[in-house]
Amino acid sequence: MALRARALYDFRSENPGEISLREHEVLSLCSEQDIEGWLEGINSRGDRGLFPASYVQVIRAPEPSPAGDGGPGAPARYANVPPGGFEPLPAAPPTSFKPPPDAFQPLLQPQQAPPASTFQPPGSGFSYGGSALQPSPQQLYGGGGYQASQGSDDDWDDEWDDSSTVADEPGALGSGAYPDLDGSSSGGVGAAGRYRLSTRSDLSLGSRGGSAPPQHHPSGAKSSATVSRNLNRFSTFVKSGGEAFVLGEASGFVKDGDKLCVVLGPYGPEWQENPYPFQCTIDDPTKQTKFKGMKSYISYKLVPTHTQVPVHRRYKHFDWLYARLAEKFPVISVPHLPEKQATGRFEEDFISKRRKGLIWWMNHMASHPVLAQCDVFQHFLTCPSSTDEKAWKQGKRKAEKDEMVGANFFLTLSTPPAAALDLQEVESKIEGFKSFTKKMDDSALQLNHTANEFARKQVTGFKKEYQRVGQSFRGLSQAFELDQQAFSAGLNQAIAFTGDAYDAIGELFAEQPRQDLDPVMDLLALYQGHLANFPDIIHVQKGALTKVKESRRHVEEGKMEVQKADGIQDRCNTISFATLAEIHHFHQIRVRDFKSQMQHFLQQQIIFFQKVTQKLEEALHKYDSV
Repeated sequence: MALRARALYDFRSENPGEISLREHEVLSLCSEQDIEGWLEGINSRGDRGLFPASYVQVIRAPEPSPAGDGGPGAPARYANVPPGGFEPLPAAPPTSFKPPPDAFQPLLQPQQAPPASTFQPPGSGFSYGGSALQPSPQQLYGGGGYQASQGSDDDWDDEWDDSSTVADEPGALGSGAYPDLDGSSSGGVGAAGRYRLSTRSDLSLGSRGGSAPPQHHPSGAKSSATVSRNLNRFSTFVKSGGEAFVLGEASGFVKDGDKLCVVLGPYGPEWQENPYPFQCTIDDPTKQTKFKGMKSYISYKLVPTHTQVPVHRRYKHFDWLYARLAEKFPVISVPHLPEKQATGRFEEDFISKRRKGLIWWMNHMASHPVLAQCDVFQHFLTCPSSTDEKAWKQGKRKAEKDEMVGANFFLTLSTPPAAALDLQEVESKIEGFKSFTKKMDDSALQLNHTANEFARKQVTGFKKEYQRVGQSFRGLSQAFELDQQAFSAGLNQAIAFTGDAYDAIGELFAEQPRQDLDPVMDLLALYQGHLANFPDIIHVQKGALTKVKESRRHVEEGKMEVQKADGIQDRCNTISFATLAEIHHFHQIRVRDFKSQMQHFLQQQIIFFQKVTQKLEEALHKYDSV
């Protein structure tokens, strides 16, 4: 029979793919199975799309079975169905449907719809196939919300996405469940350097063994309460896998090389330093072609200091790397790449500006203790794709099948004892940093606007004004030349030289922003990308803290075991340690970068005004012989 539902509240669509509902409206459902809190159906106006599942009540009115098929006297098809069958209930007319007033009392306030703002429409992670709505693996299992930018800048080549050359490994996405390892238990050593870590043991209060009988508790037992899931399944806390980890649903193998250590430093939690620091230069942007000249692109030469072996990368390779890193590390601020440009990609000024942006990006990548040691980043820096295409593709496929993403990423974190962390202090620090990032973002925007406006005046206004002054001095000199007195010739030449000096000063003003203001604006652009990352990082930590508070409330009410609540708090501590370590690293590189950049700015200003002074002194000495 056709599935129907009745709207309990009004709902106004705000995004593509949604449909609006009116209270008491009857809808036709494409499927009764909701996808992350959303249903697909057709409203009374014939519009088809998505709407919140909590806004409707499914109408269940079974139809009478035809004679001879499940009717009286027919043999029972299932063991729990009596041989005589069930007496079918008469279907109630739609107009007589009245949902009980307290049907949604546990979830909603009486007669009040949940706020529609908490719902977000599914994006590109969903696709329509017939009448069913299919979620993408990233939406189901949690992962970064980053999508590689699309555009004409560096389109993907055919060989970039051809069939995989790497065989599926146990535990890889799409290869099924993890295999059982002989002689090992959950969390034990299963193979050399590989550990099976799981947070699922906290979900059950019974025996850890698989053969133990299920535990039954009366309705008033402590284990009856569970920490609720977020209603918005498209929030960063959910998509990053933070919620699944905190609720104890993460399980996977962690290799020794995948472990990320947070240590206690003199100023609090911080990432363990990279024992093998390095840098990487980016030089020689070269225009190259392929497909007999039909495709053009810019190639950059990268030379890491720890290998001294040059590799060549296109912008699309940087773009792919950024996508992998942003997906893998939900509590690390991966620096943003320089923006793409649809036109003028091969102009010298654009290539130079992009190269400077990539140098800043690479500097921040190599300076990060976690990102610098990441396998996919090392593959990007060391694999010569032009000479060993197979090795490049193997590393690329391996990175794309990385298991330690989403909720499993948090399993790789190794943190100090939880006793060193006070949740109230953590919450205070996070709120303080949130205020700091807001203020820094506002001031960075203001400084960027001021610097840009000042640079524009130097390039156009100041240059023009100084040249007008120089032209006026030359005009005066030309007027004095009408006097044929011999003793005035020196004065005429000196005044003409003064005019030329002001012309030269105008040129110095026009060229100066490249030396001092442009680098400052490049740095501000990089940090604006960092500041744009932190709201999502903070959201993950605050989401975990909310779950801890909820579990504590259940414990106080006698609805949850202390052991289970402690497990939630321990996992929240793991996220808090990582967040505080990332904040500490951000402040470290901020002090380093702005100290260096302000020193460079003032040095260039001094050099600039020394050049101006030199021009004026040369003009002054011309009058000594008059």
